[in-house]
Amino acid sequence: MKESTNNRRNGIQWTLWSQLDDLDFADDLALLSHNQQQMQEKTDILTATSSQVGLNIHKDKTKILKINTTSKEPITLSGSPLEEVQSFTYLGSIIDQQGGTDADVKARIGKARAAFIQLKNIWNSRQLSLITKIRLFNSNVKSVLLYGAETWRTTKTTIRKVQTFINSCLRRVLKIRWPETISNADLWERTCQLPAEELIRKRRWGWIGHTLRKPPTNITRQALRWNPQGKRKRGRPRNTWRRDLEADTRKMGYTWSQIEKMAQDRGLWRAVVGGPYPDRSDGH
Repeated sequence: MKESTNNRRNGIQWTLWSQLDDLDFADDLALLSHNQQQMQEKTDILTATSSQVGLNIHKDKTKILKINTTSKEPITLSGSPLEEVQSFTYLGSIIDQQGGTDADVKARIGKARAAFIQLKNIWNSRQLSLITKIRLFNSNVKSVLLYGAETWRTTKTTIRKVQTFINSCLRRVLKIRWPETISNADLWERTCQLPAEELIRKRRWGWIGHTLRKPPTNITRQALRWNPQGKRKRGRPRNTWRRDLEADTRKMGYTWSQIEKMAQDRGLWRAVVGGPYPDRSDGH
C-alpha cells in the first residue's frame, strides 16, 4: 500500500501538512480521493502493485461510494467498471452517503435481535438464575447491539430505538407480558442496566480516553481534531458525533486541553467516565 501511495497527493486533507490516502486493516482496504481521476489513478496503481507480488483484487468485492459528486464516469478495475453503491460495510460498521449512523444502528439492532432469538432456550429456562441470564444478555446480545457505538452520531430517535429494543428484550427475559406492566426505572433496576443514552456516552468517552493516550501522530487521535474541507449546506446544521462530543464537554465543565491531560491518567479517567457527569470539586 505504501508503494501505491508513496509521494502522491491524491487523498483527503488530513492535517495541515499531510493527506490521508487510505484506511487499511488486514485485507480490508478503503481508498480515499477527491475526484474520479485521482481514484482511477490510485486504483490502477494498486492493481499493478498488487499483481507484482502475486495478489489479485476481487472485482465483485470492490465497491465505489461517491459523495457529493456529479461525475458519472465509472471507476474501472482492469478495464471493468466497479459497482457503485449507496453504502458499504467496513470493519462491521455501515458507511453511507449521508455520513450518519442511522443505517448502522438499524443493522446492529437487527443483528442483536437475531442473537437474542437464537438464545430463546436460555431466556425460557427455569434452571438458570436471572443473574446468569442477564450476564448472557450483556455478553451475547448487548455487545452485538453496541458494537461501534463509541462513534455513533446519537439523536433522540437513535437513543429511543436502541432503548426500546433493550427494554423489549429485558421484559421477555423477566417474562413480563401484557397486561402486566413495569416502569423502565424498575426494569433497569431489576436487571442492573444503565439507560442506553448513558451507556453509549460512557462507551464513547472510554474510547476517547484510550485514543487520547495514543501518540499525536496516530491518525485515530488526529481524527478527534480533524476539520473536514468544504462548506456546510444552508439551514439548520445536523447533529454530528463532534457536536455530541462538544455538548458532553460543556456539561462536564472541562476544556478540551484539560480532557487531554486527564486522559493520560487511567485511574482519573475512569472516575471521569464513571459518573453521569464528574464533580468539578475535585480541583481539576
